[in-house]
Amino acid sequence: MKIERVDLQRIKIPLTAPFVTSMGLETHKECILVRAYSGNHVGFGESVAMDVPVYNEEDVDTVWYMLEKYLIPQLFTRDIEHPDQVSEIFSWMRRNQMAKSALEGAVWDLYAKMNGLSLSQALGGTRTTIDVGVSIGIEPTIEKLLERVDGFIRDGYKKIKVKIKPGFDVEPMRAIRHTFGPDVPLMADANSAYTLADIDMLKQLDEFGLIMIEQPLGHDDIIDHATLQRELKTPICLDESIHTVADARKAIELGSCRIINIKIGRVGGLTDAKKLHDLCAAKGVPVWCGGMQEVGIGRAHNIAIASLSNFTIPGDTSPSHRYFTEDVVTPMIDFVSPGVLSVPTGAGIGFTINEAAILRSLVEHKSYYANQESTTTVIPGW
Repeated sequence: MKIERVDLQRIKIPLTAPFVTSMGLETHKECILVRAYSGNHVGFGESVAMDVPVYNEEDVDTVWYMLEKYLIPQLFTRDIEHPDQVSEIFSWMRRNQMAKSALEGAVWDLYAKMNGLSLSQALGGTRTTIDVGVSIGIEPTIEKLLERVDGFIRDGYKKIKVKIKPGFDVEPMRAIRHTFGPDVPLMADANSAYTLADIDMLKQLDEFGLIMIEQPLGHDDIIDHATLQRELKTPICLDESIHTVADARKAIELGSCRIINIKIGRVGGLTDAKKLHDLCAAKGVPVWCGGMQEVGIGRAHNIAIASLSNFTIPGDTSPSHRYFTEDVVTPMIDFVSPGVLSVPTGAGIGFTINEAAILRSLVEHKSYYANQESTTTVIPGW
């Protein structure tokens, strides 16, 4: 492959309902879509960076800057035999994983299309369907939370993930277990809201038979998590702490977790997500694919990576309508049976791009060419 052109499109789409976590309130999804062109083929990627740097150090603006100034120009200088080379080309740059992942994902889709493969096949996926869980934000009352849980159980979701924070943790979990019984697959996600000073409270969560507690302590910690895991019966799952395969190896060796959440953007792209999957499989550590409220392109990438064999826990890739009234792909991603998504078999991501929906949400569009000057379109009013 010779990458001849790359387009960046900044879009902003309203969420169907506000989403609250311990990190704050979200009402819109703002992200960058990436298109990589070679000959008559085009591949699509998506940046999962948020509009403010609360999940990691990146945001939409920094991703655009890094792509424009460093990553896209470097990609133009190389012929690429396989997408695995992209992570090698970008390896000199520290962090900025979501910027790297967005461009690398477009190259993976392009490669799959040029070779007549689905993205799942190109990655070595073996599943034809994947089970799906749902992530529930912090609700204003326990009663409202129970109402939401009831609806999602009726919809067939295979895992219920509930966001928690200090003051909204033990009682919500107790209420869910009391109302719906011990068989509901339930987990808690703290988004780094606690410290070891909260260890007695966190130990109370053991009584609820949770699948896991996700990232209870610091976003950059693996040491204190090892201390906490020794005190808990419930498995700890690490998310924000794992940026590289080396991070995962260290966390596993330290006993910091028993489960790892793999987010493509957080670990720098599909190549490293696959390497992390392979490491965990060899170590007997189950993995699952977390969500970042992706639009359809990012969701398609999540489905493809989750088709690998060690993704044994339902991920967070809900149907599109869970967050959006329209999506950037068509058909909108939806269940084929309750709580189950089909892994596309068409070339690349397996979905058609909904250009009209992108235009309705477009904030800025810029095209970059290997041998020409770039061109910019800014949408008035944003």
